[in-house]
This record gives sequence, C-alpha cells and structure tokens, in this order.
Amino acid sequence: MNSINKNGCSTCAAGSENYTTFTNRGKKYYQYDYRTESGELFACCAPTLDKCREKRDSWLKNK
Repeated sequence: MNSINKNGCSTCAAGSENYTTFTNRGKKYYQYDYRTESGELFACCAPTLDKCREKRDSWLKNK
C-alpha cells in the first residue's frame, strides 16, 4: 500500500499536494493532503481526485 504519511504524519511539503488511492468495500478512494505555503495542512478522502481538489479549493476560499 502506498502511503503519504510517515509515522502518522503527513509528508506533504509546503505549497504542494500528495495523494494515494485505497479501496474500501470495493470502491476506490483518494487520500489527499495539501499543505499551504504557510504550513497549514488540509486532508480529505473522496472518490475522485477532482472531488478532493474541489474540497481543498472550498477550504482555501473559506479561510
């Protein structure tokens, strides 16, 4: 299994995104992390990468 975490902490560098896929009950999902330039972490899971990015964009807009 691919991981975007090390010892339970995100490995996402500032200003970038990391993601991997996993299967749960036969459905594929994306685990997604995004870290802002200032170091704030956004993390979510969704059925598509586009949906993850939509959630990230909404989070950024509402900050």
